[in-house]
Amino acid sequence: MRISTFWEFMAHEFGSGYSKVLARDLVMAEVGDRTAVEALDAGIDPKHVWFAICKAQEIPQERWWGPDRERKS
Repeated sequence: MRISTFWEFMAHEFGSGYSKVLARDLVMAEVGDRTAVEALDAGIDPKHVWFAICKAQEIPQERWWGPDRERKS
């Protein structure tokens, strides 16, 4: 996943304003006790960061792959 896709998924799921707040403020153990912004800056795969956010925010798994997309194996 590209970082641009990560931000598209965030905006779609949380809205353009709240997605930035969430990425800056939500600290997740799954990415080393970092926020999404810190994790991305540290070079963690954006897909891993996205999945960590989905888990932390209890997003249903059918929405983890973005709008109108199916899970890729």
